[in-house]
Amino acid sequence: MLAPGFWEDRARAEAVGKRLTYLKEKLARYRELESQCADVRELWQLALAEDDHSLEEEIARDLAAVEGKVEGQLLATLLNGPYDRHNAILSLHPGAGGTESQDWAAMLLRMYNRWCEDRGYQVELLDYLEGEEAGLKSATILVKGENAYGYLQAEKGVHRLVRISPFDAAGRRHTSFASVDVIPEVEADEEVEINPDDLKIDTFRSQGAGGQHVNKTDSAVRITHLPTGIVVTCQNERSQHANRLSAMKILQARLAALKRQEQEAELAQIRGEQREIAWGSQIRSYVFHPYSLVKDHRTGVETGNIQAVMDGQIDPFIQAYLHWQRRKQG
Repeated sequence: MLAPGFWEDRARAEAVGKRLTYLKEKLARYRELESQCADVRELWQLALAEDDHSLEEEIARDLAAVEGKVEGQLLATLLNGPYDRHNAILSLHPGAGGTESQDWAAMLLRMYNRWCEDRGYQVELLDYLEGEEAGLKSATILVKGENAYGYLQAEKGVHRLVRISPFDAAGRRHTSFASVDVIPEVEADEEVEINPDDLKIDTFRSQGAGGQHVNKTDSAVRITHLPTGIVVTCQNERSQHANRLSAMKILQARLAALKRQEQEAELAQIRGEQREIAWGSQIRSYVFHPYSLVKDHRTGVETGNIQAVMDGQIDPFIQAYLHWQRRKQG
């Protein structure tokens, strides 16, 4: 970075700087883990030398903490895709069923918000459209943090809920569906260039959550990419300018995802393979009644502690998915 002319190409210099920061942080985590392992070993040797059984509880606690961090490091080695380290753009859409599905989509949004809180990820609400009676019609969040996309890609697909409906006076059991889409946030011009002439930009009054200010001005923005027909909206910010920037960020990511899908489809055709279509397939079921069970249909992982899952404890499903993906790739 001190070489002559290094900073002349600012984009390349910033990319190298980000890569260097990532590697330094990764090395620091390994060294911290190594130090913790040495501390546990020394404490164990001390307990053996002095036949001190009072240290057993402390050793067991420290060893469990080290094992947890080792598992985290091993899991991180599975995140070797080109976009796994990126932030994630996660969108939720209820399926058919009106209020039932809209409420289910809102429950999933809460689940992901809790998961992000536990991991220390920042969440930025980009778009939110409330349901007519309850729940939401659509929502898009930006999850900021290292490996956010790498982990959350496990959640892409259709999520199924079975429960006694709180909206049914007869107390009947209902099945609801909601789809989750996850794409990596990409830097401008990282993969695709957007021609301003290809865009149709409309403004309208916001309808989502955010306080009384949202309906006073035409601050919401809808951008249509004419060549592909992709439409993105953003209405969560106070200003039209901020909403436009957020909408362009989503559009950039979706065009990049479309480009990758086209490349994968072309490769599959060349190889003559039949690839599974992930979107629209049911990946996980959440059963509240007549029993409690959450089961991932791809990996077979399941748990009866459905409340913990809805409170954001979805790491076992994510971890199993990453291992499952690695086995599929050979």
